[in-house]
Amino acid sequence: MNGNLVGIACENNGANMMVEWGTRLSDIIRMLPEPDLPYLAAYVNNDIKELDYMIYEPVSVRFIDITHFEGIRVYQRTLFFTLQKAVHDLFPGRRFRIPHSVSKGFYCEIEGLDEVSQEDVDRLKARMNDLIAQDIPIARQKVLASEAKEVYSRLGFYDKITLMDTRPKLYVTMYGLADIVGYFYGALAPSTSYLTLYDLKPYYKGIYIAVPKRTAPDQPEVMIHQEKMFDIFTEYKEWVDVMGVPNIGLLNTRVLAGEASDLIKVAEAFHEKKLASIADAIYAANRSRGARLVLISGPSSSGKTTFAKRLGIQMRILGLDPVLISLDDYFLEREQTPRDENGDFDYETIDALDLKTFNEHLGQLFDGQSVDIPRYDFISGKRQWHESPLQLSDRSVLVVEGIHGLNPRLTEKVPDSYKYRIYISAFTSIMMDDMNRIPTTDNRLIRRIVRDNETRGSDAVSTLRRWASVRAGEDKYIFPYQENADVMFNSSLFYELPVLRSYAEPLLYNVPNTVPEYGEAKRLLKFLDNFLNISSAEIPPTSILREFIGGSSFRY
Repeated sequence: MNGNLVGIACENNGANMMVEWGTRLSDIIRMLPEPDLPYLAAYVNNDIKELDYMIYEPVSVRFIDITHFEGIRVYQRTLFFTLQKAVHDLFPGRRFRIPHSVSKGFYCEIEGLDEVSQEDVDRLKARMNDLIAQDIPIARQKVLASEAKEVYSRLGFYDKITLMDTRPKLYVTMYGLADIVGYFYGALAPSTSYLTLYDLKPYYKGIYIAVPKRTAPDQPEVMIHQEKMFDIFTEYKEWVDVMGVPNIGLLNTRVLAGEASDLIKVAEAFHEKKLASIADAIYAANRSRGARLVLISGPSSSGKTTFAKRLGIQMRILGLDPVLISLDDYFLEREQTPRDENGDFDYETIDALDLKTFNEHLGQLFDGQSVDIPRYDFISGKRQWHESPLQLSDRSVLVVEGIHGLNPRLTEKVPDSYKYRIYISAFTSIMMDDMNRIPTTDNRLIRRIVRDNETRGSDAVSTLRRWASVRAGEDKYIFPYQENADVMFNSSLFYELPVLRSYAEPLLYNVPNTVPEYGEAKRLLKFLDNFLNISSAEIPPTSILREFIGGSSFRY
């Protein structure tokens, strides 16, 4: 065999190919049939690589486009970098931030502009379209950290410098787009021309960035006004700014200063204050309109169970008698559970619940009857029964938590006046830096990896493998109903990822590079490495975080 050739197994077409030593992934694409959509990056031995990556040894390669979960992230990062360049050109010297997602898109702000006008947006779009048409290469290079700091200092990127100072490395990766530089925590497309669809709109004080639908990339995501969700993001972002921990670098700085204990106490007190205000609202609804059913919904790993138990304590203070039920206990037994398109058990659909029995129990409880409540064993997949039956008194309020809590099908026979609806999620509001938000989904995924291992006997591979199905279920069964909530609660704790790191890392390191989930595990490990560890010793036993790491004083 020619010593200058290496073999690759291309998973996209099942072909085994021989290529010259040092061939780039972008060159291999030209050897393949024309794809329906442009390839944005590739998994090489299940590890994500950009298209300028060079092959030096036999590997398996799987090219991905925008319809892949990592492919849409590549697209989004490239879009953010191009928008940053447009802001740099039109609003020189102004700080640009993308603090959080909103309505399937993203919200960004330009420092110093109290409001972004339609004219401003039109100018930015025109500049972005020009940059895209120029097909400007996005260059990636490794440089000494000291050199990167000098460049960032000239550009005023002190958020990046602070993170580098608290997690020092000799070399760092920098990206270049014409005359600007930056760092993104993941792969980017080779050039601006890969951006085929996007939109910008004025939104609140800033800009809404629409991206293509992952499942229909020829269509942009449609902006749906989610004022309640936006308000909760904004409130928490302002609060973490006041607390002095708007990004990881400043959070690490506080940890290095020995302030972790204070951070835990303040974050937990903030949760307790919010819980008390929600209990007050429930009490008022109970007195004014006879509300007797509190419905708590939210996506996976939001902390719904602990939230419900802590809310119950606050309700007792007011003289109410909360009676808690988890929808998880109404799962059908495993052999009766519906399956998804891949043949796996679909625990995300509302049809995985025994709705008939649940509604019978609701009616019996509101009629004052004593009811035997089921308990679902996730390990065996079998239904068991609680030892003590439930019965409501005149002061009782039924508190039901589960991902389908706000789905009208769940309680369609119960009058709306009886209901008080709560939506809960981990709306992560601290940022990595101004251009790199921490996705709420990543926060929840890390929580779930830790919890599933702790309480359900699942390893990280199985949790990662199911995550796409979980998210698809959220899109279909949870998110459409979130704005129907009477109130929203942010269950994230700005100190939690430094705590979760020590629990999640051993599980992620055990993901072998022979499975497709390896790339996602490696991405999460790289993300967690940015945090300094915080010990769990001082976390209260009633904390929502205890639901995931163990040590809770609540019985689940």
